[in-house]
Amino acid sequence: MTSAPVSTARAQAPDAVPGVSPWLNRIAVLASLTVLPSCLWRLVIASGVPMGWGPGSDLHHSYYPGRESLVLVFVTVLQECLGLLSLGLVRHWGEQLPGWIPRLGGRRFHPLVAVVPAALGALVLTGITFLGAATWSEVNAATWSEVNAANPDAPTGPALWIFTLSYVPLLLWGPLLGVLTVAYWRRRRLHG
Repeated sequence: MTSAPVSTARAQAPDAVPGVSPWLNRIAVLASLTVLPSCLWRLVIASGVPMGWGPGSDLHHSYYPGRESLVLVFVTVLQECLGLLSLGLVRHWGEQLPGWIPRLGGRRFHPLVAVVPAALGALVLTGITFLGAATWSEVNAATWSEVNAANPDAPTGPALWIFTLSYVPLLLWGPLLGVLTVAYWRRRRLHG
């Protein structure tokens, strides 16, 4: 009885770019996942589950579900799409236009088309999240912004911890995106 040889190599994504190291692929996946907890937290609020916000807050459960839920769902979808763009820095679709685009499909684009928005995004995300976290820690763990820190309707106790644990992963998003952007730029400069 013969058995098929077992491959010791890990399966790569079908659209992975040759020459991208496994650790960069993992960083890209991790960067795209950093947005997931805050997105889930927002969807829970949009569904009307009480998350500790008082009646004076726009996030109080009495406003949800309803039209206000659409805003939270829109922000969630937008944030998730932006998070998934991190994967483009290690995949083929981050180097060339999709084949379904008439006349332009399959053409490679200049690296700066991806590098400039990714670098700006990394800087902005890092600044926003670290500034928010610094403000949060200065006000004795009230929330992630000065406005909500002064808000008596902000969550406390376990609701505050759920909120915090949902947003802490975002601190990694900007720096990870920065690492991916530099690696993308170097790879495209060296290998075209």
